[in-house]
Amino acid sequence: MTINCNGRLIDLNEPKIMGILNTTPNSFYDGGRHQSIDLILEKVSRYLTDGADIIDIGGYSTKPGAEVVSEQEEIDRTAPIIEKIIKEYPEIIISIDTFRGNVAREAINAGASIINDVSGWELDNEMFNAIVDLNVPYILMHMQGTPQTMQDNPVYKDITLEVNEYFSTKITQLKAAKVNDIILDPGFGFAKTLEQNYELFNKMESLGFGKFPLLVGISRKSMIYNLLSSTAENALNGTSVLNMVALQKGAKILRVHDVKEANDTLKIYNTLKGKY
Repeated sequence: MTINCNGRLIDLNEPKIMGILNTTPNSFYDGGRHQSIDLILEKVSRYLTDGADIIDIGGYSTKPGAEVVSEQEEIDRTAPIIEKIIKEYPEIIISIDTFRGNVAREAINAGASIINDVSGWELDNEMFNAIVDLNVPYILMHMQGTPQTMQDNPVYKDITLEVNEYFSTKITQLKAAKVNDIILDPGFGFAKTLEQNYELFNKMESLGFGKFPLLVGISRKSMIYNLLSSTAENALNGTSVLNMVALQKGAKILRVHDVKEANDTLKIYNTLKGKY
């Protein structure tokens, strides 16, 4: 189970850690605290030291009710940052967190090597063309609606079945277009109630029919802190607990704000599996 990132084969049989780097002023957790280039490079350095395998860069907040950002502003928030990070760390693997095709193109041209799309190209017709043209690994996430509307009473008869049907339809389209490196993201926190999130999480190993690597992004999300009557700032313990369960259920990439703690979780998981 490998993906090709700019000619480098990344083995996902060994789970990987993806560090979140928001370049937005309104991220749900870090609130854009890492916008200046010096702070960004400092955070990237810390992520790499702490064990990140991939850095996920996003310039458009997709938290519930997030404001709309112009395409050019999203490009300005991401492509120059990617260029600077690549110049400082030439071997780094960067994914671009966007649902816009032109943003993805600019990011890949700047040095990113993975597209992380929350929308399954539903929000921008150009995204599918970009996926096919760029021929880089693609992270396909499940979501209903838009970031502005996704939490407006999401309804499912059988959430696991419906998410799998969504993946099956999209995978068929990708395969027909010769896109081979596909990673699936269940989209926890996107168009799902707290109960729906946990129902889907509990059956996660059935997603993608066991044929595609799964990315799990639950870091400090409301499915943790609302359940525990807490806050995003105090949701690290719950995040680590769910990350361990995700690994046990077959997750191959953990998308996190707290790389060191995720790496600690991964080390414990590997030890339990007999990998010292």
